[in-house]
Amino acid sequence: MPLSEHEQRLLDQIERALYAEDPKFASNVRGARMRSLSHRRRIQGIALFLLGLLLLVAGVVLPFRPIGIPVISVLGFLVMFAGAVVAIFSRRHAGDGRRAGSAGPSSPGQGRSTLAQRMEQRFRRRFEEH
Repeated sequence: MPLSEHEQRLLDQIERALYAEDPKFASNVRGARMRSLSHRRRIQGIALFLLGLLLLVAGVVLPFRPIGIPVISVLGFLVMFAGAVVAIFSRRHAGDGRRAGSAGPSSPGQGRSTLAQRMEQRFRRRFEEH
């Protein structure tokens, strides 16, 4: 259930007050969410990679080869590749989040900001204008 306009304004006020009162705490809380999501994605990528490795080995061992192609091994390689891509890209995004959080802006409008923060600021400006 979405928030009413009044509730959304109150939430925005609370968030601005938190940034004004303790910007370090606010940026740490925001950064912790990003790190936990990227950590979860990295673990998923590693699990996919290991599953692909298992399928790759199983395809070599098992005699199932229609038209002479080890289908299970090919599928295992594709799963390994997908797992590696997920793990690598989750790590890259985690590094971006740490850099943005460690830049130390004292409020959301100062210093370097992430794309999400800039979009949120633009949305708030438009909302406040109307």
